[in-house]
Amino acid sequence: MPTQRHGPRSRRERPAKPALTRPGIIATAVELMRAEGLERVTMRRLAAELDTGPASLYVYVRNTAELHAAVLDGMLGAVDLTPVTATGDWQDRLVQVLVSYTKLLFDNPGLAQSALVARPSGPGYLNLLEAVLALLNEGAVPDGRAAWLCDVLLQFATATAAEQATRDHNTEAEQEMDALVAAIRNASAETHPRIATLGDDLVSGPGSDRLDWGFRLLINGAIHTPRPIEQNR
Repeated sequence: MPTQRHGPRSRRERPAKPALTRPGIIATAVELMRAEGLERVTMRRLAAELDTGPASLYVYVRNTAELHAAVLDGMLGAVDLTPVTATGDWQDRLVQVLVSYTKLLFDNPGLAQSALVARPSGPGYLNLLEAVLALLNEGAVPDGRAAWLCDVLLQFATATAAEQATRDHNTEAEQEMDALVAAIRNASAETHPRIATLGDDLVSGPGSDRLDWGFRLLINGAIHTPRPIEQNR
């Protein structure tokens, strides 16, 4: 009867681990985020997933902030950029791209909060930026304003998604919102006349309509608002 072996297996008997690469590390981090949420994507947790030590990862990624930025960039590949080459009103198509970006963050709450401070610089972000700039150029938005407007549009989308993510994680968010709506609608016309007049409008409209309107407000505002450097010429 064969004797059962005990103890650790020799290195020669173990299958060779694939070599670490930055793209491979980021791809694993993206999979981990989808499975467990961004808060679980730490250098230690990622190292365990890759069967290595955290120190090995720092050769490819400096810290968790850079890792999260890279995860965000990897996820940006899911943003729908097909409206760029489609037909129809350029502003409608730009809003479609921006809504797709916002929805990606809505669907990944941890990613939305990280995107407020993350600074992605990979192909995902560059492709999104190029798409927005191309549509603004099609709409004849002056180049300088278009350059600044990109930042404002993405900030608006990111902040909107992050705010929703915060509410989704707050078990008392619905009660707090109900209290706010009641306070606005019941405001005294004597002490807060404008709130009393506009109470219903202040809390009206589905979020999708407000998001669409917000994007168009920013776009049209940029068209008619010169940058300081333009005013000083």
